[in-house]
Amino acid sequence: MTTVAARSLPRFGGFTLGMIRLELRRMVRNRRTVIFTLVMPAAFFLLFGTNAASRTESIGDGGNVTGYILVSMAVYGAMLATTSGGAMVSIERAAGWSRQLRLTPLKPIAYIAVKLVLAMIIGAVSVAVAFLVGSVSGAKLPVHAWIECGLLAWVCALVFAAFGLFMGYLLPSENVMQILGPVLAVLSFAGGLFVPVDNLGHTFATIAKFTPVYGVGEIARYPLTHDGNLWLAALNVIVWTALFAAGAIWRFRRDTARV
Repeated sequence: MTTVAARSLPRFGGFTLGMIRLELRRMVRNRRTVIFTLVMPAAFFLLFGTNAASRTESIGDGGNVTGYILVSMAVYGAMLATTSGGAMVSIERAAGWSRQLRLTPLKPIAYIAVKLVLAMIIGAVSVAVAFLVGSVSGAKLPVHAWIECGLLAWVCALVFAAFGLFMGYLLPSENVMQILGPVLAVLSFAGGLFVPVDNLGHTFATIAKFTPVYGVGEIARYPLTHDGNLWLAALNVIVWTALFAAGAIWRFRRDTARV
């Protein structure tokens, strides 16, 4: 009498470095994603933030306007990168890949965790590229602000990783970033990322504080400007992250219930 060995489940539900490397290679092969997340924010910074007036006008303690714009563009790049990383689930759903994964021992929570880690890795690279370009293009920030602004721009972009996941499950489209790219641009304008909130007028400045971009931008720039309401910005990030995460979980459960 022969016995059949029980099928062993992978550790951590299948969340492994190999899985992350595989997903990362798949993502960087997408030239459109690379241009969106790495090239465009740095190009916007060079276009709008490196004129003579921005380089010579000081802001904060030892910074200049070019540095301020650099941080804003780093936030924008992190937003694009993390959203793109999360929204990859839409492409996989359209191709039937996510359905195939459900037939493997890979746990759904591990799949979501891989997507979040992937989004944050791409976000970190986007911030690093923007800061590297800024460092050789006239941006001035205090030493501590180079580190703190970069870290905060990256960490707070987690809200957009959750946003990308939510949209990835909500929009069954292979071209999801063609839809979300303009949406993020509008949110960036409305949230005071491209134009300071104080320059938007009272009504628009009030509306800006309720957008998901506002909190990330305010927190990321604070080490440079030491200006703004950190408590309000932190509340903004926490609430929007919770809402997008809840939406992603809701759509994910509906999606898996079909199989």
